[in-house]
Amino acid sequence: MHDGMPVVVTVTGVIDETPTIRTIRFDHPFTIRPGQFCMVWVPGVDEVPMGFSSPDTITVQRVGEATAALTSFAVGDKLGIRGPFGNGFSPEGRVLAIAGGVGVAPLLPLAEAGVVETFILGARTAAELTFATPLAACADLRIATDDGTAGYHGFVTGIIDEEIDLSSYDTICVCGPEMMMKGILDRLIAAGIAGRGQFSLHRYMKCGVGVCGSCSIDPAGLRVCKDGPVFTGDQILDSEFGVYSRDASGRRKRP
Repeated sequence: MHDGMPVVVTVTGVIDETPTIRTIRFDHPFTIRPGQFCMVWVPGVDEVPMGFSSPDTITVQRVGEATAALTSFAVGDKLGIRGPFGNGFSPEGRVLAIAGGVGVAPLLPLAEAGVVETFILGARTAAELTFATPLAACADLRIATDDGTAGYHGFVTGIIDEEIDLSSYDTICVCGPEMMMKGILDRLIAAGIAGRGQFSLHRYMKCGVGVCGSCSIDPAGLRVCKDGPVFTGDQILDSEFGVYSRDASGRRKRP
């Protein structure tokens, strides 16, 4: 783990994955485990947490000031990377991966490692599906789109209800919008296998190393940056997960 100053890297490539999502490649590969994250320093703007989509790439969706700045980066520009941080996924046995939107980024290296048997990928539209081609090459890929323009018409949870026997998998790795993940946790609870789920949480972070407490989860105080970002389903039962999170000022907001 790297807890020090950011490594200044140079952008060597920018890939338009979808109309709203870009992958930024840089000239310094990091030693990562799938699911670990880094703090990305955007000079003059902010520092934000972001999952690695490979040892030398991050995949960005424009959602705020820092990510808007990142999506405007070009070859030759420089940014700072601190990390990798966090625990990452710990897959065992038969593995099911489930991603929504840009949440597919930290799950891509897990699939490319050859450990994922089935991958459920969700997006709002066919145009917003990210990494479908490389995922289809290394797993049994099932697709869901909200508007039905590709694959199953509906949410990833619809595929689970109609096509997937969750109890037949030993590990279920999940990353995406929190309400999507909550729907999956509810199904694991109903099946009596919450502990098989591994959920990658996203919370506001300032330090990334467990000092500031900005990413603590009620009521146990688990820190997403230091104790996560991946938590098993039984670790987040009866927590704030799926109920609220906190903004930069600490105020509660809907996830």
